Amino acid sequence: MNKIKNQTRPVFPFTAIVGQEEMKLALILNVIDPKIGGVMIMGDRGTGKSTTIRAIADLLPQIEVVSEDFFNSHISDYDLMSDFVKNQMESGITLATHMIKVPMVDLPLGATEDRLCGTIDIEKALNEGIKSFDPGLLAKANRGILYVDEVNLLDDHLVDILLDAAASGWNTVEREGISIRHPSRFVLVGSGNPEEGELRPQLLDRFGMHAEIRTVREASLRVQIVEQRSKFDQNPYDCIKEFYEKQIQLKESIVNAQTKLSDVLIDYDLKVKISQICGELNVDGLRGDIVTNRASRAFAAYQGKDQVEVEDVKRVITLCLRHRLRKDPLDTIDSGMKVDQVVSSILS
Repeated sequence: MNKIKNQTRPVFPFTAIVGQEEMKLALILNVIDPKIGGVMIMGDRGTGKSTTIRAIADLLPQIEVVSEDFFNSHISDYDLMSDFVKNQMESGITLATHMIKVPMVDLPLGATEDRLCGTIDIEKALNEGIKSFDPGLLAKANRGILYVDEVNLLDDHLVDILLDAAASGWNTVEREGISIRHPSRFVLVGSGNPEEGELRPQLLDRFGMHAEIRTVREASLRVQIVEQRSKFDQNPYDCIKEFYEKQIQLKESIVNAQTKLSDVLIDYDLKVKISQICGELNVDGLRGDIVTNRASRAFAAYQGKDQVEVEDVKRVITLCLRHRLRKDPLDTIDSGMKVDQVVSSILS
């Protein structure tokens, strides 16, 4: 229990967060399978978006990284190694490793492309023949979570770079004919308030899941949230201690799901029904089909199942499709409800 006191900055426990089930589930599933493609969280101000995202990062088990490497390189997974580490290993050099907390990187709104991608020192390259690279936020976020608050206010060019890195798992920096590439696998989490502007549909489509959160209206639940927060602010360590067991249980569930994920099967007929739903909803492209399949498998693994069932698909499909529907200004029905209606008719 002394570990609790050793935290430099106490973080609100994930299991202490009341409500906002959509957001919590989307984050857990993306942590189980980062290839889902991240999550966009849209909702009112003051609904605990940032608190929840920091809490999921704090909950995750530590990862092993190669010491003295800028990119949090994995010691055995080739896809998560920088070229420097690969070269060292191919030369037979034994590399030291250490454990770190899962990186949680915030992208500030005023960030430049150099701050995001990193910069190459051209003078050093030309004069000394050495590739000198100053890593950016994409390097620091490798194997972690990259959080962009108010993503709808971020420059479109930076959003494009972010989404490309998230999709490919690599970041390439080129300058004056010199090129440096490094792994950049992260869970991309964006949050925003719809009142401050919408994301372009083609960018929104690149986020795997879309969680909508609303201000809680029920008085008793609001009181519970306020009390929970006040308790944490008065004595954070007592609050962390109270939820310690629940945190450990959730952490174990996530780790077990990550291990189980590759063995979870999804029946062909169920895949056909998922694609039928996407077709009926006029979802452009195949990203919706792919993400729904992935998220369903992650949810089944989280439930400890070996095979995806209809109920698993129903639980995640709205999160995967609602932001991919074409917006009709004359529509009186919410996009989430439209997905639910089609799902109910096909997955009866």
